[in-house]
Amino acid sequence: MILTGEEIRRRLGNDIKIDPFQSSQLNPNSYNLTLHNELLVYEEVVLDLKHPNRFRRLHIPDEGLVLSPNQLYLARTCEYTETHNLVPQIEGRSSIGRLGLFVHVTAGFGDIGFRGYWTLEMFAVQPIRIYPKVQICQIFYHQVCGDIFEYSSDKYQNSRDIQPSLLYKELSTDKPDPQLKLDFENLIAPLR
Repeated sequence: MILTGEEIRRRLGNDIKIDPFQSSQLNPNSYNLTLHNELLVYEEVVLDLKHPNRFRRLHIPDEGLVLSPNQLYLARTCEYTETHNLVPQIEGRSSIGRLGLFVHVTAGFGDIGFRGYWTLEMFAVQPIRIYPKVQICQIFYHQVCGDIFEYSSDKYQNSRDIQPSLLYKELSTDKPDPQLKLDFENLIAPLR
């Protein structure tokens, strides 16, 4: 089940934190998040899953910035969120999608316990001018059933900035991610 807007408001300060929170951004079953004024773009011609990829930072001026097609842009929300006992998810706003801007490409599903700013994977189907602080996407919350194990990975938890892919940390043969072992142990514990 998905929380209504009023249930989101009721759970603020407990299961849900949105900072800053503006009542005008609350919808019947979601909350609109706004776009920060910076973007990251990768500088590599071929991106590599097993290694860090170089990137550069772009600034979105008040008069806007035109995004080009066939380019992935990483952005972040202005709002910091924290979620407990619920699964957060973001989706692009329909008004943004109708202009051909995909806001999160494939990674809109969050984890119980996530704390930080949301990194957005944006892709434009044609040139489009974007502006800082525009209401770019919406967050909504699913109720869960079963035992809860909060997200605690050191990859993206407590993010304060745009996060490029850190998948290479999982694929590194140097040292295993302790969170992956913990996740595996939690997964198989009921089977024992």
